[in-house]
Amino acid sequence: MQRILTFMGITLAIAAILLITKTMSSVGHAQSLQISAEDYANGSKRSAAVSRKVSPALKAAFQEQGLEWGAPIFIRAFKEERTLELWVKKNEKFVHFRSYPIAAASGKLGPKRREGDRQVPEGFYFVKPSQMNPRSNFHLAFNIGYPNSYDKAHGRTGSFIMVHGSDVSIGCLAMTDEKIEEIYTLADAAHQGGQAFFRIHIFPFHLKGPALAQQSAHPEHPFWKNLQTGYQFFEDQQRPPNVTVKNKYYHFE
Repeated sequence: MQRILTFMGITLAIAAILLITKTMSSVGHAQSLQISAEDYANGSKRSAAVSRKVSPALKAAFQEQGLEWGAPIFIRAFKEERTLELWVKKNEKFVHFRSYPIAAASGKLGPKRREGDRQVPEGFYFVKPSQMNPRSNFHLAFNIGYPNSYDKAHGRTGSFIMVHGSDVSIGCLAMTDEKIEEIYTLADAAHQGGQAFFRIHIFPFHLKGPALAQQSAHPEHPFWKNLQTGYQFFEDQQRPPNVTVKNKYYHFE
């Protein structure tokens, strides 16, 4: 009984610390956005305040590169390089806008297979407006849509895999609060501009021929060879492919 009570006491203490930390973080975020804590708790007001903060500089950068505000976007992430790339559609192709360092991504190279394995997924995902989360405990976030149809065909499990703020992660891509404000704002602008969903492709590393050949003995090499076809499609065409799943393999058009 004493052990049970001690455990319960420790659990409650941890919960209290987390609650205090979250409250302090929310107050700090609200102050940085020049809004009240009450407004910060409101997702639409939080994202609107973030947009007011970062949009002027982003729009100026768009103008410099001849990009249209609200144009469709595309995201690629590379686990080994710890980099997230954001591309913007210009005419019929996508051009590189910015690369962001990934602050934290747990696990190792290789796909996510099951709930709780702490792995960041690898594969081809997309984000609809309904997957955006402006009330995230990690400032701002969007759900990448794991598991996709490929993952489900292979019996993979897991949920709530996000790209979010902060610099800690368990299976997600943590970008820091400053960087997620830009990424989230550009994604939201693309949705509001008419993009029904944006694609996010997550790779173990840049899947160029020599780099992949060096991993020929790795158990994930066959899987990565399949991913490479989609990776190379974008490299050649400068537009992301339409991705389907047939016979438990990715196919690209």
